[in-house]
Amino acid sequence: MTTESTAVPRSQWRIAIATEGLKHQRPDAGTRGKPRVDDRRVISGVVHVLKSGGRWADAPPVYGPRKTLYNRFVRWAAKGVWEDIFHALAAAGGPPAQVMIDSTAVRADRSASGGKGGERAQAIGRSRGGRTTKIHALSDPRGRPLAFLLTGGQVADRIAADRLLDRMPATDLLHGDKGYDSAAVRRKIEEAGAAPNIPPCANKRWKNCFSPYLYWNRNVIERMFGRLKDFRRIATRYDRSATNFMAAIHIVATIAYWL
Repeated sequence: MTTESTAVPRSQWRIAIATEGLKHQRPDAGTRGKPRVDDRRVISGVVHVLKSGGRWADAPPVYGPRKTLYNRFVRWAAKGVWEDIFHALAAAGGPPAQVMIDSTAVRADRSASGGKGGERAQAIGRSRGGRTTKIHALSDPRGRPLAFLLTGGQVADRIAADRLLDRMPATDLLHGDKGYDSAAVRRKIEEAGAAPNIPPCANKRWKNCFSPYLYWNRNVIERMFGRLKDFRRIATRYDRSATNFMAAIHIVATIAYWL
């Protein structure tokens, strides 16, 4: 049984409370058979694995059967439950006045090989760092993540922005670095009703308007990536499935920023 000395800090239990509002979406709700293993204990076990970076088989027994931890994590990932929890909490604060966009690359461990459809289908590519996955994200001015997208590590930011900007909430201003300085990205931002504040590349003859004063706080999204990578299963990708890796990102982002 779980004791106070081995329990995950109380703040992390609140993710279990968030799941109560999504019971109708849980894939195993209302099924017959043996009683469910306590959500609070299972979710704590999932968080432990993501934080430590260990194998699922090495999870401490205090969190219950290891197979239950992994199965619950995978089933809820396939059904989008982790993603729904993240978006429900991220949207609760209303639309932000400004949005930041950026990306970070993570190394794919050898255990991430062999995913269905090949590496390209599972958002693993090859870049200078070897086999990598790139996490693209949007955040608010406080560095709290709003949306994520996975691509192979070789995919340029301005290419991935075309899909990521479809998930941008209503806002007045979007900040991005020089990697997003393209006519297509600026046009899509403006079509969404926001103004792009992106530093122009030095080799451009015609330079768009840019405010360094407004741009100074953009580094909050880089700090956000650093905080997510405190969890070892985010800093290094061990999951073969892009769906499972994205679920891990949503869990960590929810715990780190929205609870």
